[in-house]
Amino acid sequence: MTFKGSKAAPPPILIGGGSPSEEDGQDNRVLIPPMSAPPSRPPSDIVWSLGGETMGTGWSARIVAPPGVDKEALDAAIRQELDAVVAVFSPWEAASEISRFNGAPAGTWALSQPFWTLLDAAMDIADDTNGAVDPTLGALVDLWGFGPPGPRPADAPLPSDEEIDAAQALGGWQSLRLNREARAAVQPGGVKLDFSGIAKGHAVDRVSERLTAMGATSHLIEIGGELRGAGVKPDGQPWWVEIEQPPGSPAPRTLIALVDIALATSGDYRKAFSHEGRRYSHTLDGRTGRPIDNGLASVTVVHPSAMKADAFATALTVMGPYDGPEFAEAYGLAAHFVERTPRGPIERMTPLYAAMLEDESKED
Repeated sequence: MTFKGSKAAPPPILIGGGSPSEEDGQDNRVLIPPMSAPPSRPPSDIVWSLGGETMGTGWSARIVAPPGVDKEALDAAIRQELDAVVAVFSPWEAASEISRFNGAPAGTWALSQPFWTLLDAAMDIADDTNGAVDPTLGALVDLWGFGPPGPRPADAPLPSDEEIDAAQALGGWQSLRLNREARAAVQPGGVKLDFSGIAKGHAVDRVSERLTAMGATSHLIEIGGELRGAGVKPDGQPWWVEIEQPPGSPAPRTLIALVDIALATSGDYRKAFSHEGRRYSHTLDGRTGRPIDNGLASVTVVHPSAMKADAFATALTVMGPYDGPEFAEAYGLAAHFVERTPRGPIERMTPLYAAMLEDESKED
């Protein structure tokens, strides 16, 4: 899928500030992503709803029932895919492949095909974003209390400069050596990989692809706020989804038609801790070794791949309210930014995101 028909990005808008550029008087905003081809016909007129827990969060699925496949088989297939992702990529599971690599002694270690594929993709995105997404920050994630060792004690001081420097020295995407012929990665000793900025989106893609292979060509998958829609509902309507807003945001309610496309939102409000009256976000900047503190409240990315939407939402959040939109526009991403400022929240959007905005509001 290629985004077409882009227009110039609108200037930054003070949300709720009475700017004439705002869509005053509209209850809803509607996004219609472009389609390269008409959506496929739904396989039936029955919609099933499934859900559960995975990866420390919840998952849900709405599936148009395919002929000859019962609800239990689809539920089992989804859980099988999710369990497979956890078995490879969860650092909270001692027996997972990532945990084994993170705890391995120095040496070159062969990787399974799923592990290699995601690591290779993460390294490509790290290269494209100059490390704004970095799969080697596991030591920093643990240090700041967002990893398997658990949160920092409430009465503990913040990590010292020396501790941050030591954790940074164990990571760095540019220093991770890969042996492509052997499908292996070099563990110099102490390096901890972490795919938290990409794994949920990857899981969404895997589930979506598995359902499609089973004939469930029309479905909506959500894992911890990352979504992907395929096909349309039996009535021909798209899968309408409300885009997550930062708490207390005065922005208009925004709906998007997820037809063969994915959506990811990164927010500084999702996971954080407070220390001496200040909040520290779970999103870390590998360049500083510290949680981001750039004013961005949320970044939303629309992309054909949920994995890439997830990764780029994280990367743009790390880049900040100025470099992020500049990169997103140059890279050709459909992205929306909300920045907290003393005047109130300000939104920015790339031309490709702006091109999806409908002129008329639509009720859910």
